[in-house]
Amino acid sequence: MKRLFVAMALVGLLAVQAFAADTIKIAITGPFTGGSAPMGASMRDGAKVAIAEINAAGGVQVGNRKMKFEVIERDDEAKNERGSLIAQELASMSDLSGVIGTVNTGVCLAGDKHLKEKGITKIITPAAGSASMTQWSKAGVKDLSIFRFAAHDGIQSGMVVEEAINRKFTKVAILYDSTNYGVSGRDDLLNQIKAQGNKLEVVANEKFNIGDKDMTAQLVRARSGGAQAILIWGIGPELAAVANGMAKLGMKEPLIGGWPLSMSNYIDNAGKNGNGTLMPQTFIEEPITPRAKKFIEAYHKAYNVTRIPSPVSAAQGYDAVYIFAAAVKQAKSSDTHKIKEALEDLREPVPGVIAIWQKPFSKWDPANEETHEAFRRAQVVMGMVKDGHVVFGNDADRQRLTKSAAAPKRK
Repeated sequence: MKRLFVAMALVGLLAVQAFAADTIKIAITGPFTGGSAPMGASMRDGAKVAIAEINAAGGVQVGNRKMKFEVIERDDEAKNERGSLIAQELASMSDLSGVIGTVNTGVCLAGDKHLKEKGITKIITPAAGSASMTQWSKAGVKDLSIFRFAAHDGIQSGMVVEEAINRKFTKVAILYDSTNYGVSGRDDLLNQIKAQGNKLEVVANEKFNIGDKDMTAQLVRARSGGAQAILIWGIGPELAAVANGMAKLGMKEPLIGGWPLSMSNYIDNAGKNGNGTLMPQTFIEEPITPRAKKFIEAYHKAYNVTRIPSPVSAAQGYDAVYIFAAAVKQAKSSDTHKIKEALEDLREPVPGVIAIWQKPFSKWDPANEETHEAFRRAQVVMGMVKDGHVVFGNDADRQRLTKSAAAPKRK
């Protein structure tokens, strides 16, 4: 009887192992609660739309069989220490194929080192500042399993500065939050002002903290300096406090900043005071292509909403999954190390809702972080807040994004 029990237990164990081997285990991490939740939750939900589509079609072709995704969700709550613990947990999983996620730069700095040490493939999306990647080049890391799928701050800050110059402004104020993301963004703005010929004079350089609700002091200094525009870099609902503070002071200067200005917690809290706000975007929630229309409708139906809280985050989560799946297929394996190698040399174009991705990454070069950065200027447009929604800032951008997202021509 004892032998029979042992034999049955062994059969059960083998069955569990076989089942596990038939799935691609992928972790989705990010702030699903708290001030950064519109980004984290939208990314997660966009990724899950893609996973549902892939699994419904039978899964990913891996060699001579198909494998479905198995999802592990972890809420880092935008807390560095929690992000570190989650990364340690994930790095200990021998059968984990990869990780998609992270919003906050500090969470990346605290946790990604654990994934890197074990060679776990991670695609950072939808955000995290420049330091999330420059930490590796500064350390001279020769081989890296961390990739980023977001419009990096160099692109975004360049567009923000360019917008101010194109509008013939000569004096600006910079406002930024005290997070790693905010400080990094401030530095990127200052670097871009220099790179674009020092055509803008920074008359105020003002910091605010997470949780601040009154920005009067910072705004008064900006106005006293003669600022013609406010360039802003932040990540939470404090951005709306700036817009509302400007309205209270009667300030009509435009607010131009990073892509989090497109989040629902900015748009809803700023209300009409947010109208005219400008920010770089990788995706606008308009059905400009059949694929965009399908994605928007699928997201709305899956989560019973009429507006995606953070369309950029959702679209990037969606496309990141398809790029990861393409790497699994090319690698013919769910092994994280082989997936990393495939990501560095994807041979087939990957149709996404943002663009058709042609070799988004290449072999890591510590002298050039863009080798593990997917986005280039061509995939980014300028968005504008209008009556509770983000719309295209100009029609030329709409046409360009439509063209880049068009179906690839067959040979």
